[in-house]
Amino acid sequence: MVLKKRGRDMDIKKYILSNREYFEDFITRSTYHSNAIEGNTLSYAETYAILFNDNEFKVSAKPREIYEAINHKYALHYVLDQLDRKLTESMIKDIAMLINKNISEISGYRTVPVRIRGSEHIPTAPSQIPQMMMYYVHNYNQTVFDDIFQKMAQMHLQFERIHPFEDGNGRTGRLLLNYELLKNNMAPLVIPKEQRTEYFLMLEKQDSMELSQFFRELSEQEQDRIDAMPEK
Repeated sequence: MVLKKRGRDMDIKKYILSNREYFEDFITRSTYHSNAIEGNTLSYAETYAILFNDNEFKVSAKPREIYEAINHKYALHYVLDQLDRKLTESMIKDIAMLINKNISEISGYRTVPVRIRGSEHIPTAPSQIPQMMMYYVHNYNQTVFDDIFQKMAQMHLQFERIHPFEDGNGRTGRLLLNYELLKNNMAPLVIPKEQRTEYFLMLEKQDSMELSQFFRELSEQEQDRIDAMPEK
């Protein structure tokens, strides 16, 4: 699936950065829904006001929730700047550090055990994370998959099972999904908070086929949204 707009091939990164209406729309939706999936209570309007300095809208929120919105925006900008690079461990760490800035500052992989709320799975032991992430990045860059969505599903499942950071693993993993799509000049995706339960169930079941179809449908919906945007 090559991203098109009104019958023309397009550079998706250039389009996102040059079309202010879509840029603000995508950044806000991506930030709002990814944070809401993790329990952030900011409304969509509050998220927009924080991200784009809309002083006409009063925001009453906990500092952590405000930082989560700001951090996600900067992390997404960082991803947009990395699209011409292969995935590296340092890139993944940079995304996670941006996600956690001013909240739970991290300098790299976790050194303590963690649990995933609502899941029976016990994530990788801290001592094994460096080796597991080395294999993860190697497999990400070297393995040949049937299609991009199968790659995204399998690698997302692996990443969330490892849970390499003390916090921000879900947000980091979802940004990596859009890194892969945008790197391949395809419409990004936004997982709606309304489908949180469905999404988490696929992660728990390790259902890569269902998850790959889920990602495909969301990317196609985003392409439809892009096509409906006014020309700039």
